Amino acid sequence: MPIEIRNLTHIYNPGSTFEKIALSDISLMIEDYSFTGLIGHTGSGKSTLIQHLNGLIKPTSGKIFLDGQDIHVKADYKHLRQTVGLVFQYPEHQLFELTVYDDVAFGPKNMSLSKDEIDARVRGALEATGIPEGMYGKSPFDLSGGQKRRVAIAGVIAMQPRILILDEPTAGLDPRGRDEILERIKQMHENLKLTVILVSHSMEDVARLADTLVVMNHSKIAYRGRPCEIFIHSDELERIGLAAPQVSKLMHKLCEAGFDVPLHVFTVRDAVNVLKGLNL
Repeated sequence: MPIEIRNLTHIYNPGSTFEKIALSDISLMIEDYSFTGLIGHTGSGKSTLIQHLNGLIKPTSGKIFLDGQDIHVKADYKHLRQTVGLVFQYPEHQLFELTVYDDVAFGPKNMSLSKDEIDARVRGALEATGIPEGMYGKSPFDLSGGQKRRVAIAGVIAMQPRILILDEPTAGLDPRGRDEILERIKQMHENLKLTVILVSHSMEDVARLADTLVVMNHSKIAYRGRPCEIFIHSDELERIGLAAPQVSKLMHKLCEAGFDVPLHVFTVRDAVNVLKGLNL
């Protein structure tokens, strides 16, 4: 069953001089096995929204349904957080065990699983995130930034969630580490049949990976649709502080210059095919 958000509003410090509306009447359906990119400028409400999805924050008003059940009615938050895995920004700051293996095993050990089941989950999660067996006994603090990030993600994957939410998973990484993380997320989505929600500022990243985009602006949903439907609105995206993919900008410039090119192109691969056809 999908995640259904109905008329969700969240107000921080209501009734005080510090009152702030973080979410305003948000309604959204996130389908099973979809890959959703959640984008928006800083302060648009992205992080507040995703923290509602596994019960970390309760709505001021509105409801959230998972499998048709309101998550706050007869709430089993332990089960909810095993079903909806949330990876915070800079998750490597939460690493604490002496070895990579033990850090990933921490969650499964608290699920009353057998030793064999824990081992299978840990190894499966580390394999899915691309950590070789030779690193299992190493201290997570001796790894590179990208490797630490993947170990932290493996700790969530070992809980075997159906839904994986990642808040800016490439923040602070170099280009190589960024590409490795994104490729692993794509593979996990496909191989583990996960529903993925990726929060990102990078239009290029979400354009390449997501099948659905949700654009937030000032606590509301500004746009929702397929990438090809969203990036046609490049001028509007610029006005709300989001830069459309460079490829999309190129297509618009070519169109303005009189070339007959489609405006729904937003990946380098598709742009190359278009440019070949122009015989420039």
